[in-house]
Amino acid sequence: MFRYQAYLFFPRLLLEGLNLHVASVQALTRRASRHQSWEWALITIHAAGYLTVVFLVLSPVKAVVFMIVQQGLFGLYLGCSFAPNHKGMPILDAADQSDFLRRQAITSRNVRGGRLTDLALGGLNYQIEHHLFPSMPRPNLRRSQALIEAFCQQRGVPYLQSSLVGSYAQALRHLNAVGRPARPAAAT
Repeated sequence: MFRYQAYLFFPRLLLEGLNLHVASVQALTRRASRHQSWEWALITIHAAGYLTVVFLVLSPVKAVVFMIVQQGLFGLYLGCSFAPNHKGMPILDAADQSDFLRRQAITSRNVRGGRLTDLALGGLNYQIEHHLFPSMPRPNLRRSQALIEAFCQQRGVPYLQSSLVGSYAQALRHLNAVGRPARPAAAT
């Protein structure tokens, strides 16, 4: 799959919803936390409520089809919200001595767009601002963007922005480039 990850990127996102549910349960089984019983209770209530409502409203076959489609679209949407900001960006190793501002700015990219992009991506299109100020309320990310961009420019720190389609294209080009050496044609 590594060889063709760029081509499989969007189809694999259809499995991301399921992956997140499995990862949640695995995280609870791997670690102990003082709120673990509450977390188990909430996950169980969510699963039971979801399954109950779906199977009460739909026939069994339609319920299963609905859940497959709904979870697939859920994963696709989440993946399409997260991917434009980091895929294809530099990955810094632990030995990197860059300061906090530089580390956050060069490993993220913002996605340009208007209020519709803000709504669709939930403010994650302001990834640089989000990484610099993770507790900043979402509406303020847009407001702080010009100030942070100017601050980065004054200090010579790259501040990358792209359109939504452009960010997907950059991510897919990167995935294609790192997978290319593993393809049979590249090995000869």
